[in-house]
Amino acid sequence: MLTKTALKTLFELWKEGGFSVVFWDGEEVCYGTVNPAFKIIFHREPKLSDVKEDIILTLGEAYVKGIIDFVGPLDNVIATMFKNSNDKAKADFKLQALARQLKEVDESVESLNIHKHYDLGNDFFSLWLDKTMSYSCAYFKTDEDTLYQAQIQKIDHSLKKLNLKENEKLLDIGCGWGWLAIRAAQQYKVHATGITLSKEQYEGACARVRDLGLEDLVDIRLENYMDLNPKQEQFDKIVSIGMFEHVGKKYLPLYFAKVTELLKGNGTFLLHSIMGNFEAPTNAWMKTYIFPGGYVPTLRETMQLLPEFDFRVLHLESLRRHYAKTLDCWYDNFQQKLPEIEKMYDKQFIRMWRLYLTGCASAFRVGGIDVYQCLLTKGIDNKRPMTAEYMYK
Repeated sequence: MLTKTALKTLFELWKEGGFSVVFWDGEEVCYGTVNPAFKIIFHREPKLSDVKEDIILTLGEAYVKGIIDFVGPLDNVIATMFKNSNDKAKADFKLQALARQLKEVDESVESLNIHKHYDLGNDFFSLWLDKTMSYSCAYFKTDEDTLYQAQIQKIDHSLKKLNLKENEKLLDIGCGWGWLAIRAAQQYKVHATGITLSKEQYEGACARVRDLGLEDLVDIRLENYMDLNPKQEQFDKIVSIGMFEHVGKKYLPLYFAKVTELLKGNGTFLLHSIMGNFEAPTNAWMKTYIFPGGYVPTLRETMQLLPEFDFRVLHLESLRRHYAKTLDCWYDNFQQKLPEIEKMYDKQFIRMWRLYLTGCASAFRVGGIDVYQCLLTKGIDNKRPMTAEYMYK
């Protein structure tokens, strides 16, 4: 009874939109002010300790554990979540009052942390990423583009924006498996340095550089970008794709300070990052299970930091719909490889990744997040092309 009371307290706070809940005892309750757009079905009664003050964390954990399932488009679930995101303070207040009545209940719960419990490496990601192993937003020119084509197009689109010249020095912060650095060297004859904190990415990227005979042009390092010494090396161009979200809110100024130190005067910086529309704490479920320590900055707070480090905005592009399609492709690949994934990981892990991939795709379609490519210069650059046409040739 107390568990159902706690859950109903949470669900009653979602007043925008409409949904229904079928509890484990068969009771069905409708919430919101309009006809239900989706249904939450409880297969069994959760422990009271499974009910958190954060409704998103509660539902996310319950789904992963197989306690609930959603019936209806997940886009509707995500849209309802974002419509009601401002009710968090009310939820905290009501649940704190309820918690005082339940103070004798043991609230300890075992927390899954994928960085502690699972070693996610090449074997896992290679099953459902494309052969570039790009774990970031692709760039689709047509609906018929394959994921591989779209990832190559993203790399090419990014390199065109940098307006690279032969023999320039390029730094890729968070280089992944090295495809951007390698393609930059192949197409523009630049000296590309890629840095990553992942040992598996480092080893994979280095092997590919050796196989292609590009050791003279491409240098892959297992290193933290903060450890790079601007007195020893600076770069004409810097690119960072899908890494900014992992910096953390309090370190955002340090990130830009380091980039501006490493960038030559009038140099160009391309920042590719997920960003939110409004300042808010990171989704509790995502922070706990997928990206511990991560923070999705807003476009507004990112732009406000730039003048402090003499960055000027040259071009800004939203790739929101591209990321939704990218995630859909990843999910389709993930589903196709389920027999192999089931041999590697348990059911909770698989449900966690299903929810992550489909939930993020829905969030980009109907939620409050976007992904931007911000093209910046350090100081004033009057030598660039007058228009952006060169980016799209």
